Amino acid sequence: MGMPLELNTMIVTKGNEKRVEENLFYLVKEGYRLYPIDIPIEVRKTIQSDSNGTAVIRKVEWQEKTTKITYQLISLNSTN
Repeated sequence: MGMPLELNTMIVTKGNEKRVEENLFYLVKEGYRLYPIDIPIEVRKTIQSDSNGTAVIRKVEWQEKTTKITYQLISLNSTN
């Protein structure tokens, strides 16, 4: 039996991110997703939107068909 896995090269928040600290955010995504860790990647609100900034993922957790990521925003392109 296989496990469905999606490889992601950007963080798409859809406005669901939660601020943990000043530049540290937490996001829960449906399904199992694999992200690069400790490498700067784009952050966007939607796939089609412009880049909001750049982040580095610090932690990835898989649990009960969800992926939980903690990422640090390292640059911001927009305040919206």
